[in-house]
Amino acid sequence: MERHPGTAPDTVTVLWCTTDGDERHKAHTLLVRSAAEMLDVAPSELWLEHEAGGRPFLGGAGEALRVSVTHARGALAVALTGRAPVGVDVEVVRGLRAGALARAWLDPAEAAWVTGLPEGERSAAFLWLWTQKESVGKALGQGLRHGGMSRRVPLPEYWPPGDAAGLVLRPLPDAPELASAAVMVGAGRHIIGVALRGADGSALRGSGVGLQVRRVDGDAYG
Repeated sequence: MERHPGTAPDTVTVLWCTTDGDERHKAHTLLVRSAAEMLDVAPSELWLEHEAGGRPFLGGAGEALRVSVTHARGALAVALTGRAPVGVDVEVVRGLRAGALARAWLDPAEAAWVTGLPEGERSAAFLWLWTQKESVGKALGQGLRHGGMSRRVPLPEYWPPGDAAGLVLRPLPDAPELASAAVMVGAGRHIIGVALRGADGSALRGSGVGLQVRRVDGDAYG
């Protein structure tokens, strides 16, 4: 397991896995065990709670960490960092009416990017943006309310994206206090989006915030 993220303040750690069911329970178990290992404490010394709006947080020895949880059918992911509020979202890559959805919901520049791709790549591209928008909403603690779908996220520097090696969260074009990224995992069958909100609304400057994405064994968290 990676070291306590508080010792690497510019890093967000995301752990994910596939599963054959009970995604919610397994995600919570993964989060608590991973946080305990990062903090070098027993799992019994921390616990998972939720704010009134649903955002998860750790109590007890886990108070220093910011966390997020997501699950879709057959997959789950958790994000942990010692830096600032974080959000994570996972989606199964599937066929969508991506062009129509992009034109209806996304910023015009994003919609133009999605519809400019070959038809077979548009669904993944739409979900690549969608997961980031979901993650930004989680980092803000408000979901997709207040125009979350039209909030611009960074377009990819190249497409299709590579693996997570060297991936960084990049500031949003119109909101430098927020940063996001997305990565395809599981041989392109899933997409994970991650977002971070700068502490006290401060801008996330520099070359980007480091992101570590790691697959774990889902059977260990049943």
